[in-house]
Amino acid sequence: MKHPFVLSCFQDWNRTWQTHNPDLTPCFQNTVLVWIPCLLLWLFAPFYILYLKRNDRGYICMTHLNRAKTVIGFTLWLICWADVFYSFWERSLGATIAPVYLVSPTMLGVTMLLATFLIQYERRKGVQSSGVMLNFWLIAIVLLFGLSFQPASVNVFKYTTFYIYYTMLLISLILACLSDQPPLFSQAVKDSNPCPELGASFLSRITFWWITGLMVTGYKRPLEEKDLWSLNTEDKSQRVVPQLVRRWDQESRGEKKDGQPIEESEILLAKTLQKTGEPSLFCALCQTFGPYFLVSSLYKIIHDILMFVGPEILRLLIQFVNDSSAPTWHGYFYTTLLFVCTCVQTLILQKYFHVCFVTGMRLRTAIVGAVYRKALVITNAARRTSTVGEIVNLMSVDAQRFMDLITYINMIWSAPLQVILALYFLWQNLGPSVLAGVAVMVLMVPVNAVIAMKTKTYQVAQMKSKDNRIKLMNEVLNGIKVLKLYAWELAFKDKVSAIRESELRVLKKTAYLGAVSTFTWVCAPFLVALSTFAVYVLMDEHNILDAQKAFVSLALFNILRFPLNMLPMVISSMVQASVSMKRLRVFLSHEELDEDNVERPAITACDASLCLFRINVRIPEGALVAVVGHVGSGKSSLLSALLGEMQKQEGSVSIKGSVAYVPQQAWIQNTTLKDNILFGRDAKDSWYQKVVEACALLPDLEILPGGDLTEIGEKGVNLSGGQKQRVSVARAIYCNCAVYLLDDPLSAVDAHVGKHIFEKVIGPQGLLQGRTRVLVTHGLSFLPQADLILVMVDGEITEMGSYTELLGRQGAFAEFLHTYTNTEQEEVEESVGEVIDISMDMEKHEACRKVCVIRSDVEYIFSSKEAVPRKGLENGGPVKLSVFWEYTKAIGLPLSIFSFFLFFCHHLSSLGSNYWLSLWTDDPVINNTQPNREMRLGVYGALGLTQGIAVFCYSVAVSVGGILASRYLHQTMLYNVLRSPMSFFERTPSGNLVNRFAKETDTIDSVIPSIIKMFMGSMFNVLGSCAVILIATPLVAIIIPPLGLLYFFVQRFYVASSRQLKRLESVSRSPVYTHFNETLLGTSVIRAFGEQQRFIRESDGRVDHNQKAYFPSIVANRWLAVRLEFVGNCIVAFAALFAVMARDSLSPGIMGLSISYALQVTTSLNWLVRMSSELETNIVAVERVKEYGDTEKEAEWRLEHSTLPAGWPTTGHIEIRNFGLRYREDLELAISDISVNIEGGEKVGIVGRTGAGKSSLTLGFFRIIEAAQGEICVDAVNIAELGLHELRSRITIIPQDPVLFSGSLRMNLDPFDGYTDEEVWRALELAHLKNFVSGLPDKLNHECSEGGENLSLGQRQLVCLARALLRKTKILVLDEATAAVDLQTDNLIQSTIRTQFEDCTVLTIAHRLNTIMDYTRVLVLDKGQMAEFDSPSNLTAKKGIFYKMAKDSGLV
Repeated sequence: MKHPFVLSCFQDWNRTWQTHNPDLTPCFQNTVLVWIPCLLLWLFAPFYILYLKRNDRGYICMTHLNRAKTVIGFTLWLICWADVFYSFWERSLGATIAPVYLVSPTMLGVTMLLATFLIQYERRKGVQSSGVMLNFWLIAIVLLFGLSFQPASVNVFKYTTFYIYYTMLLISLILACLSDQPPLFSQAVKDSNPCPELGASFLSRITFWWITGLMVTGYKRPLEEKDLWSLNTEDKSQRVVPQLVRRWDQESRGEKKDGQPIEESEILLAKTLQKTGEPSLFCALCQTFGPYFLVSSLYKIIHDILMFVGPEILRLLIQFVNDSSAPTWHGYFYTTLLFVCTCVQTLILQKYFHVCFVTGMRLRTAIVGAVYRKALVITNAARRTSTVGEIVNLMSVDAQRFMDLITYINMIWSAPLQVILALYFLWQNLGPSVLAGVAVMVLMVPVNAVIAMKTKTYQVAQMKSKDNRIKLMNEVLNGIKVLKLYAWELAFKDKVSAIRESELRVLKKTAYLGAVSTFTWVCAPFLVALSTFAVYVLMDEHNILDAQKAFVSLALFNILRFPLNMLPMVISSMVQASVSMKRLRVFLSHEELDEDNVERPAITACDASLCLFRINVRIPEGALVAVVGHVGSGKSSLLSALLGEMQKQEGSVSIKGSVAYVPQQAWIQNTTLKDNILFGRDAKDSWYQKVVEACALLPDLEILPGGDLTEIGEKGVNLSGGQKQRVSVARAIYCNCAVYLLDDPLSAVDAHVGKHIFEKVIGPQGLLQGRTRVLVTHGLSFLPQADLILVMVDGEITEMGSYTELLGRQGAFAEFLHTYTNTEQEEVEESVGEVIDISMDMEKHEACRKVCVIRSDVEYIFSSKEAVPRKGLENGGPVKLSVFWEYTKAIGLPLSIFSFFLFFCHHLSSLGSNYWLSLWTDDPVINNTQPNREMRLGVYGALGLTQGIAVFCYSVAVSVGGILASRYLHQTMLYNVLRSPMSFFERTPSGNLVNRFAKETDTIDSVIPSIIKMFMGSMFNVLGSCAVILIATPLVAIIIPPLGLLYFFVQRFYVASSRQLKRLESVSRSPVYTHFNETLLGTSVIRAFGEQQRFIRESDGRVDHNQKAYFPSIVANRWLAVRLEFVGNCIVAFAALFAVMARDSLSPGIMGLSISYALQVTTSLNWLVRMSSELETNIVAVERVKEYGDTEKEAEWRLEHSTLPAGWPTTGHIEIRNFGLRYREDLELAISDISVNIEGGEKVGIVGRTGAGKSSLTLGFFRIIEAAQGEICVDAVNIAELGLHELRSRITIIPQDPVLFSGSLRMNLDPFDGYTDEEVWRALELAHLKNFVSGLPDKLNHECSEGGENLSLGQRQLVCLARALLRKTKILVLDEATAAVDLQTDNLIQSTIRTQFEDCTVLTIAHRLNTIMDYTRVLVLDKGQMAEFDSPSNLTAKKGIFYKMAKDSGLV
């Protein structure tokens, strides 16, 4: 006979579910509830042990925590055995004991032993906190909770053991929540500020509690660099990059995965199978990051399934309200289930994002590292195929695209899964009428796709306009001085504005498209619901729309919305990433330099044919070899060949010993001057001093603000050309190598400095004596001292020998000497006597002026008092309300209020339509039909239509408002910047200004309006949801305020840290690119010195430093999401709970409405915080654009009531009375007390040593700097009383450096189109450019490139002359070009000026005295004061300063 107990084991549901006091059968309690945790643990244990074996983190010593866990494990085992023995003992007494009482405790006991074993095994493998064990204890406790004792059969012994057992389980659970100490020798022990993630407990990790410490710090004070944790070892460059590089090498070499080379026969077979020979970067990336990333897919599946629990529970809740006979505890059970499910869903989703973002971060690190390593080894030919900018883009843009894609890539399979599941549940709910709704959704997809395509084309057009605008802006800022001198600001303002207008037109089109897409995105769910319900109701009059059907369907439609909208985005993002992938693959597949191009015994080059032919040289050790030849004869190529920088076709090159190299264009790093010279070598003071002295750097060090610790700007901006070259030479000498390759290092320095360096460094008595030196040079004075001279013509060495031998041969060398001697001989003769100390002086002054500017630059950046205010970003405080007010004013108040009103209308009608739906579902059912369903449907549709119209209107209104605002802000900024005085441009880095016109303007154009739309949308959503829940269950009013406060606090807490982390991340990002940029420009130097590894380490360090700020910011986002979603989940739970409590007074419709709104509130809350912090971050752009309105401005360009006669100046009479000016308020006068009277038509030369104030005088004359004392009158009009443009447009200047702007040649001559073509041609003819211009295909419309780089320097100087000839005013100021122009062009200019400006007053600032010896008078300035003023002949007779200068120039 069967035991009766076993029969009742089949669960009796009536006893459990349908009662007001639920209970489980004893058999179920003793089997299922006990066995589930045991089976789960045994199931997972093998996999877990395997995982631990693979991921060994080190050994954790025994701690009290571990001892406690182990002891409790054994105690539990003992209790189980006690139970078993007790049962046996009862049996021996003759009691009938069911087998289950023996099986269950035995099973539990064995499982407890396994648990204890796992605890110890985890300790040995370095697991500080275990998720597996925590979950095991949790499940065991929850299931045991269901056990109950019938009072009749209470067994005291079992009762006692059960409670002891239960207590022990609870203690185990608590202990499992704690974290053990770190393993021995782990990273965390050595690190000063380790990342707390590794040591955090399991609970802390899934809720991201471990970042709270950093958030608290960020809330108390702005975060700084020292607060950031070190990166985890798995995320560091040194771990991540080599993995990818190794996999990529395997891919590209086609090796077998285990590294054995493939047999030849295999290759042939493989080729037939696989035609695509290109290595796949995708495979390499998958192998490197795939395994870790797969974890995220697992999380995603679980999350996707959990998403559908919400609507299902909603269905059950509505059913519960409808069924008044259901026991009350069902409602509470559903509510609890809903809460638990939403919380688990939150945790899993955030974990999923965390894995995605960390993968993205590693991916970026790996790509940046791989690109950097590749850039150091590609050949020059490959290097030329892409510009520096393009390669830097691979790092910044393309790596970023991968990061963005990684987060969404799972949507490719997850979106279809979600759609299928949603449709399945909808079909169950509403049957075939669902297809109507699906049809609407499917139709929306192509509409959105078309909009996306269109938007993309508009974006491309906008980017093009933007690039043109920024390019022009860049030129304007670089040539601002010329614009001011010519009074051309307005012409260029109009040019910029014209481009800007075309940009805004495109923006407007994009805005309308955006409005359409917002319309579809907001109205799609409504249209879907409307079509489905309409078809459902009208298909059969017995189809009744009740609350359950309506609101469950709405919840499911809301789920459907996301995947359908995401798919097109993910696909376009994948397309972009595949383009990036291709670009990266092409770059990483470039040819690399062959290490064997150069062998390394002593220098010889035998038969190496490059673009060099038949070169055979053997250079003896310790010789000084000079290489000479005309431009383009292959001198530099010879050095490149010796360095192995060129592809060797045949022959061999070998070099013995280490090599140092000085390139033709000095390559300077953005570090201190000392680091530039040391170049990674150890500092040896005495040797360093010798080197600095030999390179004539001591006088420069005295001038620089920080001596040799002065920070040198990018590309050496704060050094003069000569200084850069000397630093470059010093670097080579300091390295103390055996072979020196010097590529014309002396051309950039002054003659006497060159001589000094040759004697002290390169020559037979210099520091490098006894080393092998190969010197490319144009300086003939050094040749007699060379041991061997190589003469190159067209890539061949035509002659070699010593100086005397070659002179005797009368070959190419003698001809070369002849060409260069004439010009150089004069210079060398002149510059021997006193010139040396003058030039030293000049260098000092030049440098001093540069340093002044740089120094003020540095002050400008660091002193907070006088600098342009840079609020919002640096001081980390919250943004002021006044900024929002400024923006509102820029949009226009009426439009702002109207937009707000439209928002309100939209949300009101949206609420109305859903409320109407709930009333409809509550309609009474008569004869299986709802009577007035047509009326209900009609009103529902009408409300939907209102909603659509409001959406469309507000979207257009906000976008148009944004465009109006950005037009206004850009125009005012442009005007304000152009109105700023020169001093402003000298101390504001042009990068900052360009940034305002590029990045900040772009933010105002496209980012802010869309953020405002989303912010308003989510704000109204949250308010609407709260309102509905309050109407349905007023009791929620007790809960909403505390939750609201919590929400607000979390949000403020997050924004404070997040803003600062964003800032730290962006501040640390630019050094990565700067360093990369620098490396690309100096690869040949880095390779020559063999410093590749040091630079790779430096680059890795900078990337890690950047990721150090990026990692906390992604974790902070997860931290925020977990907490906000928890607030949202609480709202859902309370809405459900209070609905259950008030079930008697609630209609099912209102309850459905309330809970379906509650289910949406989480996403809206999330968005609201995201958007409010985005808004705060981005609105700063408005503030930064506005700040130039408050800086100082020049005088007015044109005066209102000008009394200036039309032809002024008529005679050109200039009277300067007691004139003086200063550069800044706090400096003394640069020139003072100058009084001169110049008659109309006189030719006056202005001379003086460097720094005497010659240029300052012209600046004063054009009012670039306003007078500090005295006045200048032209034709009896005081120039200080004129508008700046009136003054500057009536005087002509030919400036020292010829600046041209990109645009047509005609625009460069006459930007206002004020002259006819004949006049322009006439000017060109007089400027000797007519033949050149008429030979161009486009004649006057010839496009000049940026800075006029497609014209030679001489031609540019002649274009400036043509400008002057075109204007032909009575006064001409000629700021003579120093070394820019060859003698021929100079003579042309001088003769033209003599003939064409015969009757004009000409002021010439002369550097070469021979040009002004025939002038009427000469003004000599000295130390900012007038020293002499008379005719040249009289001054020479006086034997004063002028006589001395003329003697130096060999004119007397």
